[in-house]
Amino acid sequence: VQLVESGGDLVPAGGSLSLSCVASGGTFSIYSMAWYRQGAGKQRELVAEQFTGGERTNYADSVKGRFTISRDNAKAVYLQMDNLQPEDTAIYYCYGDIGLVVGGITSGAKDYWGKGTLVTVSA
Repeated sequence: VQLVESGGDLVPAGGSLSLSCVASGGTFSIYSMAWYRQGAGKQRELVAEQFTGGERTNYADSVKGRFTISRDNAKAVYLQMDNLQPEDTAIYYCYGDIGLVVGGITSGAKDYWGKGTLVTVSA
C-alpha cells in the first residue's frame, strides 16, 4: 500500500491550503487515516485523524477551529487548513491504519506513511 500526499506550498500567514492523500496498491481496508506534521527540530505530532465507520475525528488543540479533516471515498483523506500561521510550517505526512485483503480475508492492520508534503507559512 502506498500513500501519496499533495498540496503543500508556500502561503502567507492567514492563507489557506488543502492537502490530499490517496492510498493505492492492492485491495485493502482502511480503519483510520490521519495527518501528522514535523517542523524543523521538532518531533512528529498528530494534527488530525478520522476513523472509518463512525467518522469520529480528533484534532490537535493547536489546529482546532482552523483545520478540517475529511474523506470523500474509501481511499482518500484531505486536510483543509485555514488561517495558517508561521508555526504551522512543517512537513505534513499522511498516515493510514490499513489491513490488506487477500482472498476475502482482511489481515491485521499495519501502519503506512506517505513521504510528506512541505507546507511553509510566511510571516
